[in-house]
Amino acid sequence: MNARVTLKQISEMAQVSPSTVSRVVNDYPNVSDDVRERVLLAVRQTGYQPNPAARSLARGKSQVLGLIIPKSAASVCADPFFSHVIQGVAAACKVYDYVLSLVLFHTIEDEPRTVSHILSQQLLDGVIITATQRDNQSVYQLLESGVPFVLVGQHDSDQVSYVDSDNQAGAYTAVTYLLSLGYKRIATITGPLDNLAAVQRHQGYLQALHERDHMVEEGLTAVGDFTEISGRTAMQRLLPQRPDAVFVASDTMAQGAMRVITSAGLSVPNDIALVGYDDLPPAAQSTPPLTTIRQPVKRAGYTAVETLLDILAHGSQPPRRIILPTELVIRQSCGTARP
Repeated sequence: MNARVTLKQISEMAQVSPSTVSRVVNDYPNVSDDVRERVLLAVRQTGYQPNPAARSLARGKSQVLGLIIPKSAASVCADPFFSHVIQGVAAACKVYDYVLSLVLFHTIEDEPRTVSHILSQQLLDGVIITATQRDNQSVYQLLESGVPFVLVGQHDSDQVSYVDSDNQAGAYTAVTYLLSLGYKRIATITGPLDNLAAVQRHQGYLQALHERDHMVEEGLTAVGDFTEISGRTAMQRLLPQRPDAVFVASDTMAQGAMRVITSAGLSVPNDIALVGYDDLPPAAQSTPPLTTIRQPVKRAGYTAVETLLDILAHGSQPPRRIILPTELVIRQSCGTARP
């Protein structure tokens, strides 16, 4: 055995994906005879052999799924979005008799090394990973490794399976509702624009304004990073522009924006209306309660596990693309129709 030969090298020799090599060497079905023979020829020529224990695990015998959240542990604990994803994933693992291994990072700089180490151990049947930056390295590490995985959140790659909510439609619904109430100067606090969900929510904001011939003012857009403090900073930038309403791309940022508005001696919604996105528990508990777009976060985590198990049973092709619907939840932060 040549210990220096990697699964990626075999995939390049056989002109197939790493996941296909993994399926062949682990005796999975649904691989064509031609592809199987090309892979086995490359294996024979190089002397590549998978570890016997790893082969046993790859056949689904570990009963362990990993959940990777590419954020610092402090960020994960501070954001209720992630706790709801974890609850959904954990619930599905219990139903389907899998053990859940949660992967967190002390700092985000630890991510590449930690993920590489986890994948090298070959102890996971598959992985759920939450989407952050569009070019997140962990996604490409997973693609290269051949370990089956599903994203919670969308990705640009046509090789990736994912579960997400309809971000653009949700934002469009939120801004359309504000317009229907008579608000004119509608600002937005977006998420980071290297995040696909944030980009799609911003597109929904723009779509609603364009369809009703409202001018899009550059000064009415501020960028946050889905944290409360970034919502505060963004709202401080928007206040001098005198918006009469703000669509905020997450409830957590909306909480920060609301604090800035009230600290300035203004009223929500009498002076500035707010609509958030997520409908996590703090939205209903704020003062006033927050109108928001409900996305089914727990359901997304649960569905991601079911999708991953389908991939383990039937292969990763074609990639699964599941988009869950959103819903407008009307509370008091928008007021009533304006004259």
